[in-house]
This record gives sequence, C-alpha cells and structure tokens, in this order.
Amino acid sequence: MKLSIVATLYQSAPYITEFHQRASNVAKQLVGDNYEIVLVNDGSPDNSLGITVQLTERDSHIVVVDLSRNFGHHKAMMTGLAHAQGDRVFLLDSDLEEEPEWLLSFTKQMDDEASDVVYGIQSKRKGGLLEKITGRFFYRIFRLLTGLAQPNNIVTARLMSRRYVDALLLHQERELNIGGLWIITGFKQCSQIIQKHSTSPTTYSLSQKFRHLVNAVTSFSSLPLVFTFYSGLFISITALGYIVYLTIRYLFIASLPDGYTSIIASIWLFSGLIIFFIGVQGIYISKVFSEVKQRPYTVVRQVYKHFQEQEPPK
Repeated sequence: MKLSIVATLYQSAPYITEFHQRASNVAKQLVGDNYEIVLVNDGSPDNSLGITVQLTERDSHIVVVDLSRNFGHHKAMMTGLAHAQGDRVFLLDSDLEEEPEWLLSFTKQMDDEASDVVYGIQSKRKGGLLEKITGRFFYRIFRLLTGLAQPNNIVTARLMSRRYVDALLLHQERELNIGGLWIITGFKQCSQIIQKHSTSPTTYSLSQKFRHLVNAVTSFSSLPLVFTFYSGLFISITALGYIVYLTIRYLFIASLPDGYTSIIASIWLFSGLIIFFIGVQGIYISKVFSEVKQRPYTVVRQVYKHFQEQEPPK
C-alpha cells in the first residue's frame, strides 16, 4: 500500500460524499489504485457511520473504523493512524476546512526536501476575535510550560512517512495530546503555509479549550508540580522571616497584641509547609499515576472494509 488517507468523523455527514470524491481523485493522481481511505467514526451523533458504511459497499478503498463511543479527536486520530497501512499517511479533517488537494503540494515538498513530515500552518487563523485570542494564548502557554516549540496555528493536515507513523504509534500515553507527540517524535519536519476554510462551526467550547490546554501541559511538563513545590517553599521562607521579625520586634522594639499575630504567623507557616510537602509528593505521584493505568485510549466496536464486516483487531 503506497498511500493512506486518514480522517475522523464527528458530525461529518454533510461533507462525507464530497470528501470521499475529492480524496479519491487526488489519491489516484499520485498512486493510481494503490491507496486506502481510513475513516474513524468517533461516536458521531449524526448518520456519518451509515453513510461511510454504504461507501464501503461501492468502494473497496474505504476502511471505516467505528469506535464504541466518543473518545475525542486526538485519540480517534491515533486510532486511524494505527489502522493505516500506507508507505505514506496523509492525515486531515473530513469537514473540508482542510483540502484533500493539499496532498499534491505536500508530496512535492516531502520529495524535494527529503523530509518525513510536511504539515500545514494557517497563514491567518480562522474564526472570530475570541478564537484568535484563545489560540494565541494556548500556543504561548504551551511553549512556556513545556519547552516544546509547537508553531502557532498548526492544523491537522500532515503528510507522514511510514517510519514516522510507526515511531509516533510507539507512544502509549492514555491522556494523550497529539500535538506534543508530533513534536517529540522527531525526524525531519517541514511546514507549508495554507489557507484553512470555514465550513462548519467549531465543536470546541471555551471550557473544552481550557481542558485541552491543561491536558496538553500536564502531558508534557511537570512544571506545574515544580511550581507548586517552589510556591510552598517560598511561603514557608517568608513565614519564617515574618516570625523572626515579630520576635525581634517583641524583644527589642515594642510589645505586640497577644493572639492575632501569632495565629496569622502559624497559619502562614503551616500552610506553606503543607503545600511544600504536597508538592514533593505530587511530583512522584504524578509519575506513578501516568504509568500504572494501562487502559486502552479507544475501543473499536467494528471495522468495515471490502464489502464485508471484519472483527476489530485484537
């Protein structure tokens, strides 16, 4: 298999037919009949599954991976990559905001620059003012706290070599953030400026974006725990300094009111100590927590392919 085109499905019913036609046409231009289109149904509430299953009855290039429920965009993408068999894998969204035709220019750049990955970057972020502000905030905070140089306004669309995909799938995180995994997997990666379209409203609310940021940061950085540790240490030191100040003032300057200041100083000191020790334990607990859970990040209910239903891979 020379080429795999991978896309996820969530509220994608209005776009599937056109996506299939355009993706098929561009694949045939590049590799003839030696391709597959892997579509992962991420618990879509509309008729996306029914439409794609009907496509498998007419087109043997279509592979439909039906997940048992909605697991999230990133996990669904990783599942699609795990089912892709092509020497090159083109990942993109199915809502036509990202053009299947980009595969042609991505392929040319990959050949010219001998790279393992070519990914798209928006020349101008789509959406309203709030989406642009939250997007800029996300990338800055992510880079600051993780140290990973993730470019601004990166999109899903990317063409990857087989060896890169195999390396990417070696990561076994359960609470994964695929954007960070793309970076830490390494290999030679090149960007291409693209213009993303607006065909549908975003399915990410502000609260979902915030949870995505928290998950992204905690997946690739222990800095929040380290910050907690140093915060507790700083509070403890300042509390001790304040106690010393009160003692000196009481002994050499003037008498202080009884009760109030000693209570404040004690609360300050012990609160700092509690945070300090919780921070120390949290650093170790977080590492154990991320390793001991071995839950699958998706569950495949059924795979539809080549005019018949196949049992999900074990």
